[in-house]
Amino acid sequence: MAVKISSECISCGSCADECPNTAIYPAGSEWSMADGTKVADKSTKPAVSDDFYFVVSNKCTQCKGFNDAPACIPVCPVEAIALDPDHEESDAQLLAKKASLHGA
Repeated sequence: MAVKISSECISCGSCADECPNTAIYPAGSEWSMADGTKVADKSTKPAVSDDFYFVVSNKCTQCKGFNDAPACIPVCPVEAIALDPDHEESDAQLLAKKASLHGA
């Protein structure tokens, strides 16, 4: 399950600094699967949100393989980050995603 950022976000950037997958971007930013990963696809995609920081769910692993829990949630000063029930994945799926992003 990926995390999501709500409209309560104050755009401080604390969450992005903690993300080992470079899955969190500032409002209005184009993004790429290659950003911060070993993925070869450098094509850019449009921003998911033009209003506040956003999470690219295809890159979010809930920090599996890096931390015991998502690192972004506890650093958010306004509690604008939560698990996203629209992107549920098992631990095995999250670890496989981590491996596809960063290698084994």
